[in-house]
Amino acid sequence: ASSQLKRTGRTLAASPAASEDMFSLFNVVAMVLLVLSSVIDMVAAFSSPVDQTTRRQVLLTLTPLLTPLSPLLAPKEAIAQEGFDEIGHYDFEDGPRGLRYAVTKVPRCLDCPTPERAQKVRTLYTLWLGGFPEDGGRKIDSSQGILGNKPFEFYAGVQQVIKGWDLAILDMREGEARRLVVPPDLGYGEKGAGGRIPGNSKLYFEVELVEVGEKLQLTDQQVQWLKDNPV
Repeated sequence: ASSQLKRTGRTLAASPAASEDMFSLFNVVAMVLLVLSSVIDMVAAFSSPVDQTTRRQVLLTLTPLLTPLSPLLAPKEAIAQEGFDEIGHYDFEDGPRGLRYAVTKVPRCLDCPTPERAQKVRTLYTLWLGGFPEDGGRKIDSSQGILGNKPFEFYAGVQQVIKGWDLAILDMREGEARRLVVPPDLGYGEKGAGGRIPGNSKLYFEVELVEVGEKLQLTDQQVQWLKDNPV
């Protein structure tokens, strides 16, 4: 019995991968049970007459739960390929007036309010032409330089930025990041901009809403301007 015990001990000591595999399997089973519970809640939400915002919140809640499983379930080549997130290629949704977007980072708080018009926001961004990097797009501008990030501040919804940005930012929450595909009529139109962006260019952005700041105390004239100039 003693020699058998020693042989067993040598076998286990020589195969540490076996215990690691069992530990990984346990983690997978635990995560699968957690995800299944969330999927049941998601199905219930989609089966009831809820609005689009509620459904998007359900999806945003489910995404972080799937992320820990992705290294085990997704092909390594897909994870390593530039332009893919941890659960596959970004899933773009149709926004207002031809704007398309994909959430790449969930907000810090799903219940936090979106910015109001004339409220200051701080953002980070990168702009490409011709597609995103994995599509061969060419980077034109970015708030992220060699010396660090330089957030871009503006007042939302008052025409300080292109219309595609106003539409997107007013629908985002603090901490959220999105990829945007902005059609020309929501960007720089037929004229283009600064000699670097030709006319009728489709714009490809990565945008993060870093902070929602102060609200302006609007005068009656400014309030009337907002009414006369919807986004």
